[in-house]
Amino acid sequence: MSVLALCLGAAVAVACVLWVARPFLADPEPVDDRLDEPDELERRRLALAEERDRALAALKELEFDHRTGTISDEDYRAEVGLLRRQAAGALRALDLRAAGRPERGRLDESVYDEADWATHSRPDHIEEGEER
Repeated sequence: MSVLALCLGAAVAVACVLWVARPFLADPEPVDDRLDEPDELERRRLALAEERDRALAALKELEFDHRTGTISDEDYRAEVGLLRRQAAGALRALDLRAAGRPERGRLDESVYDEADWATHSRPDHIEEGEER
């Protein structure tokens, strides 16, 4: 009788394990596995985030090149202002969007003017001769 009880207990245990594991063993049937197309606001937010990431990565690379001596102080000063303005403009636009306020059109196009590099090599809040 004890062998029969052990077999019956083992069968009940296996049945319970299979019943509990059933949702994990079955392949789910997807209702719809297509992603929704982002709307215009979401596309704009993604574009601003990508622009921010590109500007910050370029700034990080420029800082690294300057610290390792790959780029001269003069070239560094000529490029750092533009990259800082690009990053700040993208961050500002993302902050305005997150706060729910409308942004003022596209980012300031003057940050993309290459002739403007030499005249705007430092942000407004850093005076000549002052270091961070």
